[in-house]
Amino acid sequence: MSAMCFVMKCGGSTLAALPDSFFLDMKRLQDEAIIPVIVHGGGPAISSTLEKLGIETEFVNGLRKTNEAVLDVVEMVLSGQINKEIVRKIQLSGARAMGLSGVDGHLIQAEPVANAHEVGLVGDVTNVNAELIQGIVKMGYMPVIAPVGLGADGGQRYNINADTAAGAVASYLGVERMIVVTDVPGIMNGEKKVLPSVTVQEIDAMIASGEIYGGMIPKVRAAVQCIQGKVREVIIVNGAEPEVLSKVIKGAAIGTRIVK
Repeated sequence: MSAMCFVMKCGGSTLAALPDSFFLDMKRLQDEAIIPVIVHGGGPAISSTLEKLGIETEFVNGLRKTNEAVLDVVEMVLSGQINKEIVRKIQLSGARAMGLSGVDGHLIQAEPVANAHEVGLVGDVTNVNAELIQGIVKMGYMPVIAPVGLGADGGQRYNINADTAAGAVASYLGVERMIVVTDVPGIMNGEKKVLPSVTVQEIDAMIASGEIYGGMIPKVRAAVQCIQGKVREVIIVNGAEPEVLSKVIKGAAIGTRIVK
């Protein structure tokens, strides 16, 4: 299975801003029967829609406090607007894509996170319907997944952090490494040089010492959240780099590799 697909996580706003060449690169991979499974976020778009609708929301330790009203907007923006925008962009390149949310076909099953009393309807993944993803890949389509999950009884929806969801999807597919596409070339050190490889422990130390700072912290922490289950390593790359996905797949030294 992992020979024919790889998992890629990308923020909705990052993907929307990527050049057409990125999507042509995806098409080239698809033509070679290497199919990306995409898990996307959409935080900024959710925030601006909530603001437009006058719905107040806050963050607790990086997780959006979610009630049913917020969840309606999360689902509308993620599964509707952003998911379909990504599918359209992929298809404009001539590639084939199918958009899904974790609700479709019980794709992502979830339970409340440990601090649900603080953050509300936010979920941790308990199961991923890998067969459904494999079926879509076998048909030659790229699955594009919005991270909304369902409880075991199928009634309750959960807002799932996109990085957590991407790591779970990769793990249930048996994929050992995944790609996180961002707008930075990797993790930089103090001299603004990209670090080729770091461990999770080194990252914690670099955040503590202030070597990783500002907007880089959430990106790095997000990539670390993808390392779970069977996932052994995550590669952070800049989506604007020409043919970046092909380069990673072919083993080029690019971006930063985060290892367990």
